[in-house]
Amino acid sequence: MKNIMLSGVVAALLVFSGCSSKEPAVDNQAVSNNNVEDVAPATAEEVKPVETETVSSEESMVNSSKSEYNMNAIESKLPTIYFAFDKYNITPQMQEKIDAAAELGKKVESKYKVKLEGNCDEWGSDEYNFALGLKRANAVKQALVADGIDASRISMVSYGESNPVCTEHTKECWAKNRRVDFRLLP
Repeated sequence: MKNIMLSGVVAALLVFSGCSSKEPAVDNQAVSNNNVEDVAPATAEEVKPVETETVSSEESMVNSSKSEYNMNAIESKLPTIYFAFDKYNITPQMQEKIDAAAELGKKVESKYKVKLEGNCDEWGSDEYNFALGLKRANAVKQALVADGIDASRISMVSYGESNPVCTEHTKECWAKNRRVDFRLLP
């Protein structure tokens, strides 16, 4: 029985690995009809001239540093929202912080977008923590939308347990890692 199987496998390998004796056929008439001159004008029409704009280096530095300062100053005023173990519901204390962040977002700068970063402690599998971090970010997003922030300005990401602010193995440290952080995007 083994000999039959072995000879069958060898025969199949020979059939499938055999080389083709045919040479590939090239259509010389089609190749000779295509000239380079015929192709060049068509591609030249598709290329548009490059438009440049000159900005003085002083103007660029002043505006970028002012913008970065504004973003950093505003971002430092945004709170971190904390959650209970294995939860993604917002407590009344955290709702007050979200309301304050929404007011800041409506009054100060509506030109920035907000990225909500969901985080978890080290308990649970990676998949579970990524899903929980996303649920936490979504809960904060829904609260911001309810407070009048446009949903198109808000994006979400979950870092699961991969972005801890504290690495000690204590209850207090784990509580600091169960959070949603606000980040401003231009």
